[in-house]
Amino acid sequence: MPYLFTSESVSEGHPDKVADQISDALIDNFLAYDTTSKVACETLVTTGQVVLAGEVKSDAYLDVQDIAREVIRKIGYTKSEYMFEANSCGILSAIHEQSPDINQGVDRKNPEEQGAGDQGMMFGYATKETENYMPLALDLAHKLLIELAALRRENKEITYLRPDAKSQVTIEYSDDNQPIRIDTIVISTQHDDFAADQQMLDKIKQDMINILIPRVKASLKPELQALFTDKITYHINPTGKFVIGGPHGDTGLTGRKIIVDTYGGKGAHGGGAFSGKDPSKVDRSAAYATRHIAKNLVAAGVCDEVLVQVSYAIGVAKPCGVFVDTYGTAKVKLNDGEIARKVEAIFDLRPYAIEQRLKLRNPMYAETAAYGHMGRENKVITKVFNAGKKSEKKVEVELFTWEKLDYVEKVKQAFGL
Repeated sequence: MPYLFTSESVSEGHPDKVADQISDALIDNFLAYDTTSKVACETLVTTGQVVLAGEVKSDAYLDVQDIAREVIRKIGYTKSEYMFEANSCGILSAIHEQSPDINQGVDRKNPEEQGAGDQGMMFGYATKETENYMPLALDLAHKLLIELAALRRENKEITYLRPDAKSQVTIEYSDDNQPIRIDTIVISTQHDDFAADQQMLDKIKQDMINILIPRVKASLKPELQALFTDKITYHINPTGKFVIGGPHGDTGLTGRKIIVDTYGGKGAHGGGAFSGKDPSKVDRSAAYATRHIAKNLVAAGVCDEVLVQVSYAIGVAKPCGVFVDTYGTAKVKLNDGEIARKVEAIFDLRPYAIEQRLKLRNPMYAETAAYGHMGRENKVITKVFNAGKKSEKKVEVELFTWEKLDYVEKVKQAFGL
């Protein structure tokens, strides 16, 4: 029997994402000037106020206020009527030194024996459903908001958009788990107060359906374009006007959008957030490592869909266990337990090995903090820190290294494919 599955996304201007982006900008700046930095930084944003808190062990000294303001400015909170504005918001820093009790469990004389920064379990997932091996509903939800942000910055076809927005996509699947059509699209976007309430709502709905949707659809392959039928139910700003938004509308906190950040509810999640954590925290690094494993397994033809779990004890390098679930889609004559043992042999899952394999000690994290950490484009860019100052530093960074298909041949060889 056909079934429905839904995923959501939130924009870079959503208050929780504002917090995530500030926390990850701090991580990048610490790593740019001291690659050995240990950081766990949380951010709270509300009306006219930013609060930074956390633990740091680093030789770098940062102007955290300047970093936070630049992030807020880049997102688009640059007008006083937003009640949260880059130049005028208050910024309180309560960042202090990392506990030596925690650090002693991580640092080792032999770096290869570096312990996990915390206990816990992390999951990675991949599916053949899309070109980037991501669940389709989440991929479309992200694309809607990326395009909406592009329209906002262009300020031509649509001129009333503000930074805060959310999307949601519901897809109907067939009995054999193939997407048949898009059932429902939900878009809530913050906007200027530009007309009477009903007139604004009508205009926004018309623009979302006639401008945003066609732009997103045009970027997709024909088989995905075919999912956009005239039977889609649209809910556009379903509560009515959405003028008050961003941190003024809702308080934002680092780490509250972990399902948006990963697989949109597909697979599983260990519960640990990513943003604001340096890669010694396996909440982040092992989640990236398991995505890398899952994507390479599917790309190599081991299975059509897979969930990979790894777990750790704090201060211990060797994982407690590795688990694999292929959902019955395995193409090899091995059960999931046997596949898991081969995965352990192919991929070194000690924290230091993950950091080295995925180049995680580079300032690569600000780009992950909006529109998902998984399914993104692997590319090399040059990032500039403290631009125009005496301490200006340029760093060449490879982004989203866990999205590389660099282990496909090794996987094929190990599985005899």
